Amino acid sequence: MNGDDATHDRGGRNAPHAPSEAGGAVQGNPDRLAVYRGTRHFDRTQEPRGAPSVPGDAPCFVVQIHDARRMHFDFRLEADGVLKSWSVPKGPSADPRDKRLAVPTEDHPLDYREFEGVIARGEYGAGTVIVWDQGTYRPLPGKRRDHVDGAAGFAEALERGHVSFWLDGTKLHGGYALTRFRTGEEAGDRESWLLVKENDDRAAAHGAPDPLHARSVRSGRTLRQVAADTRDDPPRGF
Repeated sequence: MNGDDATHDRGGRNAPHAPSEAGGAVQGNPDRLAVYRGTRHFDRTQEPRGAPSVPGDAPCFVVQIHDARRMHFDFRLEADGVLKSWSVPKGPSADPRDKRLAVPTEDHPLDYREFEGVIARGEYGAGTVIVWDQGTYRPLPGKRRDHVDGAAGFAEALERGHVSFWLDGTKLHGGYALTRFRTGEEAGDRESWLLVKENDDRAAAHGAPDPLHARSVRSGRTLRQVAADTRDDPPRGF
């Protein structure tokens, strides 16, 4: 799904090409964006290469809707100098009763949180992307005796497979938790997580919107409008 189209097996129409650009170090982690950069042709896509970014006062999150081979939401949290990313087919829900499948994808650069446009046909993750929600988050104390001490502690908790956090977005608010329930170490399995809303005062009885009618929090456009605007103003290289 978007390069991170986790609903397919990295083959077919969205299959990656040979690496076109190795890229440099980001936040002192030279290999963290190797997969991201190695599956994209930056002369054919408007996606950012991943310039070094200075973290803000609070870590950011973004939720993008991606009309790729299969429609999905991409949920991304800033951690360890990159955007940790999950494909969430049904999108984040405000209802604590909903357990949303979240499949991890490659790390993305921090400036990807602003990306909105069309990934050209034949490129990895081909399809239209909008920024459905964005904002900041803060770690919450874990319920599994996970000790989270600042940004480093949050990244370590992610490695262990469970984090709780409070979202301050335009559309998403309150506590959420990500929990790994399948490691992907068994043959035929892939790593899988659950994204669940905490039962707090920001909980509600509704899930994600219909992605075809959802609007970008950055531009107010729908997927269809972004695609139409891109046809009128094609990306460089076309």
